[in-house]
Amino acid sequence: MKKKAEWPRRLRSQEWFGGTSRDVIYHRGWLKNQGYPHDLFDGRPVIGILNTWSDLTPCNGHLGELVEKVKAGVWEAGGFPVEVPVFSASENTFRPTAMMFRNLAALAVEEAIRGQPIDGCVLMVGCDKTTPSLIMGAASCDLPSIVVTGGPMLNGYFRGERVGSGTHLWKFSEMVKAGEMTQAEFLEAEASMSRSSGTCNTMGTASTMASMAEALGMALSGNAAIPAVDSRRKVMAQLTGRRIVQMVKDDLKPSDVMTKQAFENAIRTNAAIGGSTNAVIHLLAMAGRVGIDLTLDDWDRCGRDVPTIVNLMPSGKYLMEEFFYAGGLPVVLKRLGEAGLLHKDAITVSGETIWDEVKDVVNWNEDVILPAEKALTSSGGIVVLRGNLAPKGAVLKPSAASPHLMVHRGRAVVFEDIDDYKARINDDNLDIDETCVMVMKNCGPKGYPGMAEVGNMGLPPKVLKKGITDMVRISDARMSGTAYGTVVLHTSPEAAVGGPLAVVKNGDMIELDVPNRRLHLDISEEELARRLAEWKPSHEQAASGYAWLHQQHVEGADTGADLDFLKGCRGNAVGRDSH
Repeated sequence: MKKKAEWPRRLRSQEWFGGTSRDVIYHRGWLKNQGYPHDLFDGRPVIGILNTWSDLTPCNGHLGELVEKVKAGVWEAGGFPVEVPVFSASENTFRPTAMMFRNLAALAVEEAIRGQPIDGCVLMVGCDKTTPSLIMGAASCDLPSIVVTGGPMLNGYFRGERVGSGTHLWKFSEMVKAGEMTQAEFLEAEASMSRSSGTCNTMGTASTMASMAEALGMALSGNAAIPAVDSRRKVMAQLTGRRIVQMVKDDLKPSDVMTKQAFENAIRTNAAIGGSTNAVIHLLAMAGRVGIDLTLDDWDRCGRDVPTIVNLMPSGKYLMEEFFYAGGLPVVLKRLGEAGLLHKDAITVSGETIWDEVKDVVNWNEDVILPAEKALTSSGGIVVLRGNLAPKGAVLKPSAASPHLMVHRGRAVVFEDIDDYKARINDDNLDIDETCVMVMKNCGPKGYPGMAEVGNMGLPPKVLKKGITDMVRISDARMSGTAYGTVVLHTSPEAAVGGPLAVVKNGDMIELDVPNRRLHLDISEEELARRLAEWKPSHEQAASGYAWLHQQHVEGADTGADLDFLKGCRGNAVGRDSH
C-alpha cells in the first residue's frame, strides 16, 4: 500500500496563487473577477474538472449536469473546483475518424494540466476516444486524477425487440441490403436507437473503456455501468468530487494506480465482458504514458483462458441497463478474483485494493452475468494472430465471431482502400462468395489516416441474400465495439507502410487458424519478398496541419498508435510562470 503524503503541504497551485508578489497577484487577481473570495486561494487543493462536453459529442451532452455534482463534492471536501473545457473527440461526428484525434486530444489535455494551476483532476468522459485521451494526458502529467464516465443510454426497443446502439445499426443495414427490411422500417427503427442521454448501451467501445477505467482502478467502484439518466450517476459524480480532494492530500497519482498488475486486471476484465477490440489499442497507448511495458503478447497471455460471462450485445443478448441492475462490473471483478484471475492487491483511486472494493458484492441476475460453466465462450480474450501476413500481430474478438469460421482457408477478394470497397461491394458482378476472405488495405493509423472503424466490412448483397451473415474479413482498420463477425483487425505492419497486407492480390489463398493464432498468406517466401520489394505507397499523403503531424509521427497499432514523441514523458507537470 502506498504511503500517504504529509498534509498540509504546499501544492503546485500555490506557484500561481500563493504569496504577495506581482506575478501571484496577477494570476490571483484576474481569477477573482469571477467572484471568488480571497480565502479560496489559501493553499487548499485546486481541482481541475476536465470536461469533454460538446453539442457535437452527443454521448457526452449531459456532462454539464454531472460537473455540477462533481463541484459540489469538491466544495464539500474543502477543495476549490474549476471547470476546464478540453478537446472532445466525438465518435459520432468527427471525420475522417475520431481515432485520428485521440492523440491530439491527449496532447491538449496534457498541456491544459501542465500549464495551469491544477493540483488534481477529475476526468469527465464518455464517448469512445474521450476516455483514453484524458487518461493518457493525465498520466503524462501524473497529477492525482480520477475518472467519471457519463454512463450508458437506456435500452432501445423496436417492435418489442431490444435495440442495441451500433449493433442493430449494422444488423438492420444488412437486413435492408438482403431485402428483409424496408428503408422506411429502418428509419422507424432509428428513432428507438438513442432514446436517452448517454453512451452506447451495448458493450461497445464507450462501455468497454468505462469498464477498463474501473478495472484499472482509475474510477470509483461501480462507476462503469450506472445509466446516464439514473440518479445514482449523479451521486457517483458527487462522491468522486469528494474523493479527488483526498487523493491530492494523499498524493495518490496515476502511476501509483496504473501498474502492470492493474493493466493485467483490465485485460482479463475485457475478456470477461466481451469488450471491444479498441481496448487493445487504447490500453497499449495508456500503458506507454506511464512507462509500463505492455504488449500484444500480454493481451494473448492474460486473456486466453478467461471466459466471457457478460451476456451483452454484440456478443450476447442484453444491454448495459440490465448489466447495471445485475450488479455491474464489481460482480465481474469478484468472479475473476474467485477464479484466481485478478491481482487482488492492486490499489485503486479509492485508496483501497480492488478486492476490498468488490469481495462482498452480489450477482442479482445470473442470466446477465453468467456462471463460468454457462459462459458465452470459454476463451473470450482478444486473440492475437501472427504469421507472414501479420508479422507484428493482428487481433480478433472470438466472442463476436462465428465458430465455424475460426479455422478457414479462402480466396482473397481485395479492396485497395475504403473507397474501392464502397465502389464495388454492391456490384452483383463482383466475383465473391461466402467462402472468400475479404481483404481491405490502407485503413491503418497512417493510411486512412487515423485508422477508421471500417474493418467490419458489410457483406455483399449477393451473399446476404443467401442467408449468409458472416465471412472472414481482414484489414489494418479497427471496428466498432458494437460490431460483430469474424473480423481480423489491426493487421501490423499496416499496408500504408509496406506491410505484407499491402501486397495481397485477388485470388491469393489466405489461412486463418484462430486456435493456433496463425494468419498466413499462401505464397512462397520468395514471392512475398519480390512483391514487397516492388511495392510503392498509394495512400493519400497529408500536406499540412495535424493530419500531416499525425501521419509523420503516429506509431503502429501493435504499440497503441500513439504519437512517437509523446511516450515516456511522465511526471513533468509543473508549469512555468510567464510573467
